[in-house]
Amino acid sequence: MRVSLRAKVVLVALVLAVIPAVGYVHVKQIERLLREGQEQALRATARAIGMALHDRPQLLELRPNEPASDEMQLILKSLARAESRVWIVDQNQRLLALVGDLKKQPPQEEPDWATKLVHPIAAPFLERPSEDFDDSLPEAEFASPAVTRALEGVPARRTRQSVDGRAQIISATSPIWSGEQVIAAVVAEETTNAARSVYNRALEQVVAVTLIAFLAGAVVLLAFATRLSTRLARLRDEAEAAIDSQGRVRRLLHGSAAGDEIGDLSRSFSTVLERLAQYNAYLENMAGRLSHELRTPIAVVRSSLENLKLARPDEAGVYLGRANDGLRRLDTILTRMTEATRLEQLVRTEQRERFDARDVVRGCAHAYPQKKFEIDVPDHPVWLRGAPDLYAQMLDKLVANAVDFSTGEEPLRVRLEARGYMAMLTVSNRGPRLPEAMAGKLFESMVSMRQGASAEPHLGLGLYIVRLIAEFHGGSAEALDREDGSGVVMRVKSPLNSVPGT
Repeated sequence: MRVSLRAKVVLVALVLAVIPAVGYVHVKQIERLLREGQEQALRATARAIGMALHDRPQLLELRPNEPASDEMQLILKSLARAESRVWIVDQNQRLLALVGDLKKQPPQEEPDWATKLVHPIAAPFLERPSEDFDDSLPEAEFASPAVTRALEGVPARRTRQSVDGRAQIISATSPIWSGEQVIAAVVAEETTNAARSVYNRALEQVVAVTLIAFLAGAVVLLAFATRLSTRLARLRDEAEAAIDSQGRVRRLLHGSAAGDEIGDLSRSFSTVLERLAQYNAYLENMAGRLSHELRTPIAVVRSSLENLKLARPDEAGVYLGRANDGLRRLDTILTRMTEATRLEQLVRTEQRERFDARDVVRGCAHAYPQKKFEIDVPDHPVWLRGAPDLYAQMLDKLVANAVDFSTGEEPLRVRLEARGYMAMLTVSNRGPRLPEAMAGKLFESMVSMRQGASAEPHLGLGLYIVRLIAEFHGGSAEALDREDGSGVVMRVKSPLNSVPGT
């Protein structure tokens, strides 16, 4: 699976961004659950006290400033939460009973090492609960909306600040019934300090985890950047060492197997150097190849001219004929070199059109009337996109090559067919098999299988031209032995163009 460098960096960044976000959402959820649990507990306390005092109005019949009875105190203390305060007011908004204290120190848990580490960092941003606040009960609370609703028979809840604003107090109110009449309201209240302490500890843990994650992410990114710089430096050193000061390729790069962009760059450098090495070899071999091909006609011309000086008049025609043959050979060599150069330029600028390859294949046998051909084309059109003239020239080179190496009376077989999305053009002839040493090199420039001198000069450009034209049509060329080993098959694959105008 290919993973780009950008994807790796984005993945690390996403992880680092998600950790604090998820942690903060989790902490806020904890705070919400604590608040809901605290409110439910207060409602349950107020409801339980209201049920305990139901139909017991004698406990609530107190004169002003008279303390609550022992039984009343016992009921309130037994049902109230340890960290809450409970008070009761009657329909005249008089305080009948008051039990409990809001200033209860919650049990302190020993913080872990991570919390201790981030405590100095997080302390300025956290609201620390304090037990140093004014917990007095103002008379205005006796007529608060929550108490008023409870005296009307409807349970209610309320959140308020302490008198000095240093603490937040939540309360739940419940009516006390006597028969079908509400005679008083009970209020259970406590501060949010305990929930705030839990929230702060959880938030400090999130900060600690976030800092650890960022530290780990920084280490990962540092290691990642170090590895990238090392790979780039190694690639630079290999690229510099691959070419000497004269521009010759000394050695090829071993393309990296990595699936990222640096791996692609390494493989691209390897491909570029390989092509450059091939082109350098082509240039270096050209001198030797041309020297070999030009030496024979030049020697013929030179010897003919020398002999012509010494020959009698009746022998001059022989030596002039040999000199003309040598000149014709030189002209053929130059013509073929010019043709190859022209084709290299033509495939870069030639306009493409849609054509039926069957029309090109049917006319391939006309240039060689002395040879037998078996031509097989399908009944339906084989549409290609390219240049029909170039395709015909490619086919001519393949047929000429097959004619040169064909032996026996077996006809040359030229076949065109459509397989899937590709057009397959094959030229088969009986003759010698492909040398193993030439595997993969036949379609390179200045490569020839012909040994010794021949009447026609061969610079090894024919199959090179075939490859150029095949690539111009978006395909490829390959040479294979026949399955029975009786000859050679040249095959050209080209993509079909079934939609007009594409």
